[in-house]
Amino acid sequence: MNEALLKTLELLLIIFIGYLLQKKLHNKESIKGVKVIILSVALPATIFLALLKIQLDTTLLFLPFMALAFNLIMFGFSLYVLPLIFKADNLATHSTRSMLMPSLAPGLSCFPFIMAYLGDEQLAIAALADVGNKFFGLILLFLVATYWYQKRSVKNSNASSQKKLKDLGLSLLSEPINVVIVVAIILLIGGFSLDNLPIVLQSTIKKFSVIMIPLILLFIGLSVRINRSEFGKMIQLLSWRSGVAFILSGFALLLFPTLSAPMALVLIAFPQSSCSFWPFAHMCTVSQIEEIEGQLVPTFDQRFAINMLACSLPFSTMVIISIFYAGNVIVNPVIILSIGIVLIVGAILPKILPCVIRLGFIRRQSDLLKQSPLKQ
Repeated sequence: MNEALLKTLELLLIIFIGYLLQKKLHNKESIKGVKVIILSVALPATIFLALLKIQLDTTLLFLPFMALAFNLIMFGFSLYVLPLIFKADNLATHSTRSMLMPSLAPGLSCFPFIMAYLGDEQLAIAALADVGNKFFGLILLFLVATYWYQKRSVKNSNASSQKKLKDLGLSLLSEPINVVIVVAIILLIGGFSLDNLPIVLQSTIKKFSVIMIPLILLFIGLSVRINRSEFGKMIQLLSWRSGVAFILSGFALLLFPTLSAPMALVLIAFPQSSCSFWPFAHMCTVSQIEEIEGQLVPTFDQRFAINMLACSLPFSTMVIISIFYAGNVIVNPVIILSIGIVLIVGAILPKILPCVIRLGFIRRQSDLLKQSPLKQ
């Protein structure tokens, strides 16, 4: 069996096992305990390792900026264009999907296939591009989450803005994820890397990091609650997201027509990565603060976020497998742009088709009335 396909089946199987465990761990406190381990141990360890492994090649510095540009453009589309097509149920859902849609998790959904189909050299290029994506997911989305929380919190409370900001700052500084980001940045500025740390510390952090992917996938399986109507909405949103990503990749290929085929495949596949868990981590941080304050109207919809994460991983892996299966045939701006348009139209069609049918029915009834003998 193909190594990349085997990896995909492994990831999906872990999610399915988590889903089966819902009957055993139906207590909310049990699921919350898994989330605490992820956010306090596994994810901070992984982020710390990822930041300390960053080694920038000056000849490829444009790659992180390209990834960051994609994140920012997709964020703008999700924030301002998406609501015109898919109206959110409430402000919390709109904020949640605006955080998730532009985020990328290439480590789960893209890197295994780049390694299997293209090799280590292209994987290193994708990892370098991921630096820009990490900056967006870890730092910029964190700032967005705190801004939205502060804006809504002040609006719904009589407390002063200054006090709210102070309380929020203290709470966020105590979060393990934010602590390790600050420590890692300080070490990088000081010229330290992972190899400069004591062997025992390196080994311990790596062991904590290893459990992150299985725990996250189990947590998704444990938490997911998708009914048939929600599943259709998720597929529409993910199809729209994938279509926009294909169109952006098509324009990038037009801007850089001399790219090699493997590099072009990375450029196409990387933006198709599944939604990242990092925005959900920021949402959890804000939600914990809101629970303490007793805020009745949450800033984010965690259930919607979990359902989107659960649908995003298999959706993205199928798209990425299709890209690499097509290989050099798909490395054509016209083909990529066409795929993007088809996906966007396919996502919008279920929303506009009933309106078109209804309009046609009304016109038909109007014509029949005009031709009726009674009318004459």
